[in-house]
Amino acid sequence: MLERRTPSVSSSYSHDDLIDHLVRSTALPRGEAARVVLDVLAYFDETTEEFVRRRHRELQSGGAVNAEIFERIAAELPHRAVAPPELSLRQLRRIVYG
Repeated sequence: MLERRTPSVSSSYSHDDLIDHLVRSTALPRGEAARVVLDVLAYFDETTEEFVRRRHRELQSGGAVNAEIFERIAAELPHRAVAPPELSLRQLRRIVYG
């Protein structure tokens, strides 16, 4: 289960143009297009710490070990929509384990 903040449904009204575009350019009904927009916004609203914790859980549940996990997360971070500052492997571990 992914932990993400979910914007309120009322915030979808500020994205009517994007929702209208998705309805016109895809087979999505309006309600589903609004849900997709909100889900994408929540994904990009995820903080660096939330991303690191989520990816750690996902990779760990897939059988990866910590050495692999932290290397992979370090490689993924610069490719986020708004890349955070470079974090050392130690900083990544501290985010997960405190």
